[in-house]
Amino acid sequence: MIQTTEALLFQLEQQGYRNPQTKIQRLVREKKLIPVRRGLYETDLHVEPYLLAGVIYGPSYVSFASALSVYGMIPERVYACTSATQHKNRRKEYHTPFGTFLYQDVPASVYPYGVIWKTDGKAYSYQIATPEKALCDMLYIQKPPVYSMKDLKYLLFSDLRIDEEEFSKLNREDLQFLCPKYHKATLTQLSLFLNREGR
Repeated sequence: MIQTTEALLFQLEQQGYRNPQTKIQRLVREKKLIPVRRGLYETDLHVEPYLLAGVIYGPSYVSFASALSVYGMIPERVYACTSATQHKNRRKEYHTPFGTFLYQDVPASVYPYGVIWKTDGKAYSYQIATPEKALCDMLYIQKPPVYSMKDLKYLLFSDLRIDEEEFSKLNREDLQFLCPKYHKATLTQLSLFLNREGR
């Protein structure tokens, strides 16, 4: 479970500890509290990283390769937990005992769409992109952009190794709604590809 320094201090003061900060330091040494970043601790060393991503840096939602991996759309297990942000204007990276967390902007015009809240038991809730949004986000950050359908297909199924069967299951209407909001050539090609393939 995630704990903040402020919450811990309050809890320990209520329990009668005269020096709650010292108690926190002891709990860290005993590995009952694992520092995530300044002012933030986790009590379970084996928690899945995506459950922590939104509290490490936000507002954000899990997307890009991490979400595609969760949905089985790419074969590889990703080395870092990747999340989307808006209006941050720079890529952020955090290295923690739970792994590496990467945050990257997507356009504000598309940020609120295709994001769902999920809960994992009583202790965790998190936001994650739908499969359609995760794919669009992933295509948005690819450089250089692609300007032909041939290059798009190569990017999707060779470079990114998107599973073609899983791709065929994506909601076409959701993709067609999202693509224009990125104002990016690669997403324009995806929209054209969906029309041509009748997906």
